[in-house]
Amino acid sequence: MENIKLRKINDVTWEIPKEGDMNVSGRIFVSEKLLELIKEDKSIQQVKNVAAMPGILKHSFAMPDMHMGYGFSIGGVAAFDSETGIITPGGIGFDINCGVRVLASNLGKEEVQKKIDELLDQLFKRVPCGVGRDSEIKLDDKELEQVMLKGAKWAVEKGYGNKEDLLHCESNGALDWPNPGKVSQKAKARGRKQLGTLGAGNHFLEIQFVDEIYQPEVAKKFGIKEKGQVVVMIHCGSRGFGHQICTDYLRKMEDEYASLIAKLPEKDLAYAPFKSKIGQDYFGAMACAANFAWANRHIIGHQIRESFKRLFEKAELKTVYDVAHNIAKIEEHEVAGKKQKVIVHRKGATRCFPANHPEIPEAYREVGHPVLIPGSMGTASYILVGMPGTMDIAFGSTAHGAGRIMSRKQANQMFTGESVKKELMGKNIHVKSASWRGVSEEAPGVYKDIDEVIKVTEKAGISRAVARLRPMGVIKG
Repeated sequence: MENIKLRKINDVTWEIPKEGDMNVSGRIFVSEKLLELIKEDKSIQQVKNVAAMPGILKHSFAMPDMHMGYGFSIGGVAAFDSETGIITPGGIGFDINCGVRVLASNLGKEEVQKKIDELLDQLFKRVPCGVGRDSEIKLDDKELEQVMLKGAKWAVEKGYGNKEDLLHCESNGALDWPNPGKVSQKAKARGRKQLGTLGAGNHFLEIQFVDEIYQPEVAKKFGIKEKGQVVVMIHCGSRGFGHQICTDYLRKMEDEYASLIAKLPEKDLAYAPFKSKIGQDYFGAMACAANFAWANRHIIGHQIRESFKRLFEKAELKTVYDVAHNIAKIEEHEVAGKKQKVIVHRKGATRCFPANHPEIPEAYREVGHPVLIPGSMGTASYILVGMPGTMDIAFGSTAHGAGRIMSRKQANQMFTGESVKKELMGKNIHVKSASWRGVSEEAPGVYKDIDEVIKVTEKAGISRAVARLRPMGVIKG
């Protein structure tokens, strides 16, 4: 962050003052402790770069889990006027609608712990994971198009999960502006065999238990009833399907707007005017990938239920919520005292709307938007809820995870899969993975302190902790 001056607003809020070609100032939410971890990784520079993009409103934001990404930092949030602004794949990410789903069970920790290895074996059989693993669900062009159009609703129609699951999904598990005709054959070929798969990288399926409840009444609304209750967390997205769509449109925008792109500090900030043909084509293709991702997590949720039922006759699992954290959506926000429609880009950031917002599921509307923030293998994860002032602070956005502090290459140099698994077993956390590399790359030491991230999130007035979850068993790609 050489030559970048930060102005401290309060203990957890810092400003990058507007200067040079910046159209707005930058605003990051970090403590002194978290700030030390990002001084060398260029993520602050990326927040500054985004502030120079045309039509950006209010500030260029980054959440407490921020770290360097492609174009935008991970944890980056930016909004642009929906009529005159731009859209950028770099502000959404390659894994479109990577997100988190949590299911709450009626089982207790002690009961599940006795069969944790059997349960992980069942899940490993039913949910393909790892690089190159294909699904047993094979989609022809017609069925793939229906997935793109309907999202999780398609899965329900095919016998996976239920309608209540849809009511507990962001956007009911489907965006309503997909355009399958704008998706390349290459993307379709990659997605056709990947529905219902976990993938690799930081994706996981984790058996957890409720370790602490901070807001009992809100927790009860979310289906979190007592300490020791077993829950399951899914973290994955649109797989190679979304990755290819992002790649396709980055190249198209670079070709169409070459002179503009040449002036950008990073080519991964390539953009198009939102109302342009390419902008609208990408928006429609992105929605297809987002819907694919919701169907993907929905099917995995169904397979989790089936796995539990094989081992626990009385098992019931209900979807708490499913939230996206790599997406762009048109939303109404107040800017400079006036309400207007803006296109909010969230990359490694998630919604956290306050109570009574119309886009919150009816079951949760009186308490606020559920927020799902995973930690890392071996550490806590959290369920939070949007706070009253969050819409004014950062367009109703919050963190999406703990945030990396080292690359996968560095992780593999520092850790071995065997040593990480041994360390976790010492904490009674069981791990099953498609590869040792999948374990070493995601070692707990690779990530920031999740408790510090949550503390900053609360102090900033963005979202408040409802419950803390601890891992019992983990499946990695």
